[in-house]
Amino acid sequence: MSLAHFLPADHVLTEGMFTPLSQKLEELSGGRLTIRQFPAGALNSSAPAQYSILLGGVADIALAVPAYTADVFPRTDLIAYPGVCKTAMECTEALRRAWSVLEPEYEAKVLGLWANDAPVLLTRDKPVRTLEDMRGLKIRVSTRSAIPFIEALGASAVMQPGTVVHQSLSTGVIDGVAMSPSGIVAFQLHEPTAYLTTWLPVSGLPFVLLMNQGVYDALAPEERGWIDEAADAALSLAGATSYARAGAEGLQMAREAGVEFIDLPESERRRFEEAIAPVREAGMERRVGDMTVAEVIRLFGTER
Repeated sequence: MSLAHFLPADHVLTEGMFTPLSQKLEELSGGRLTIRQFPAGALNSSAPAQYSILLGGVADIALAVPAYTADVFPRTDLIAYPGVCKTAMECTEALRRAWSVLEPEYEAKVLGLWANDAPVLLTRDKPVRTLEDMRGLKIRVSTRSAIPFIEALGASAVMQPGTVVHQSLSTGVIDGVAMSPSGIVAFQLHEPTAYLTTWLPVSGLPFVLLMNQGVYDALAPEERGWIDEAADAALSLAGATSYARAGAEGLQMAREAGVEFIDLPESERRRFEEAIAPVREAGMERRVGDMTVAEVIRLFGTER
């Protein structure tokens, strides 16, 4: 079976998740089921298109970022909502608690669903030490859910694939990047970054590993059992662990590159949270299918 993703071949998920999945499946099946990886966009280089190539049968298994097509996966995207979670493991456990209402969003077999750490703010020219420093900045965000909150802080928010962020920050197309620390490693963001503000009032970014439903259904019952056993809860937790490790590596990489770290004092964090509070509360009643945002977030189990 083919496994497609847009990340570099040496990405932390390869060692931490994709290869172990392949090895476990081969072991369970006695070599009858194997996975061949197609990294770095070998089957399609567009990160938002990964779900489409899976549905179209170009790949048997694919990594997708639900936030890139949030209209299709609006409930999963809510893991990024302020106040839900901060660490990769917390966010992944929250996704697991809401699995029953998230899984139906996918027209595919869900093998794994996990998240990375909440974003930090990387800027090139202007340090962000206060709420006022956010005003007028153009900030790249990873998910549509974050846009109203970044804009409530006084900045402009734009979405861009991670693969273009390094160039956009280097050339001044954007002023900063709100991204999990793991992205520093994946996209070498320590190079164009001068300042790193360690906290923002938003949560982690979701990821999902999917299998073409037709391919799964065509397998014999015994073969489907091997897939199910290989893709148990531990697979999602492995994704979270991989991103947590990469996040720590990214922060270390930035420190060694001379990036200035800025820890907002508690008083300033309260000002950020107060600035987004009206938007956050207003958004709670927005409907996502037959549920409200508030109902989905309660299922995450971490509503404050």
